[in-house]
Amino acid sequence: MVPVRALEGAKSRLGAVLDAEERRELVELLLRRTVEAARAADGVGLVAVVSPDADALAVAAAVGAEPVVQRSSGLNSGLLDARDALAGRADRLLVLPGDVPGIAASDVEALLAAADAASAGGRPVVVLAPDRHGRGTNALLLDPADVIEPAFGGDSRDAHAGLARAAGASFLELPGLLELDVDTPDDLLLAEAVRPEALHAH
Repeated sequence: MVPVRALEGAKSRLGAVLDAEERRELVELLLRRTVEAARAADGVGLVAVVSPDADALAVAAAVGAEPVVQRSSGLNSGLLDARDALAGRADRLLVLPGDVPGIAASDVEALLAAADAASAGGRPVVVLAPDRHGRGTNALLLDPADVIEPAFGGDSRDAHAGLARAAGASFLELPGLLELDVDTPDDLLLAEAVRPEALHAH
């Protein structure tokens, strides 16, 4: 599941270094890359994009994702809407924010493998890839899909860890896997330095 707010007006915090058209192009490129990486990963049966934005959903469909129209407001509400819309079609839910440059199928497979190993104990599983600051969540795998509700925003890493504990789930973190997201000019500079190929169309 890849949530996308909108293409137009996206990533306003990058406004000091990118104009509106450049920000839109960046968000669209990262969305395409995220969907393509997820679709190429072994063990992924369905890739969906949830968004209130028709343009984002059109991009999603063009790269082979199932578009899910978000009717509520807010990221977490949209994920719940999409989870309900896909109920019965997925045992697990892997949430991949669409702003992680350089994501590859191997990253997705590493998250799935960690969940496989943890689920051998018979308990529900929550697997999380934290951001580089150790506060945010750059990937969240839930097995079963409704073991906790998503709590993106602010210190979501701690929120997800607390929810996992309260649910009696096994909680695993994979630091270093998908640490870099692109929200601020500093993030963009770092991404240009370490993953320049991920920020530009081929």
